Amino acid sequence: MMVQPSVTDLLKKVNNRYELVVITAKRARQLSKGEKPLIDKKEESNVTLAADEIAEGKVTKC
Repeated sequence: MMVQPSVTDLLKKVNNRYELVVITAKRARQLSKGEKPLIDKKEESNVTLAADEIAEGKVTKC
């Protein structure tokens, strides 16, 4: 199973894995509470949507 975006790609946008996990979790939580997505992409999972936002450079810190 191929996961996109990959962790390697996401680590180009943030400093380390810990920061990646924290940013992704916080953004996914914000999305689940009703915040509007920053990209035009339909995803069932808020975590995947958050990762896509990070990959596109829309989210760098939460």
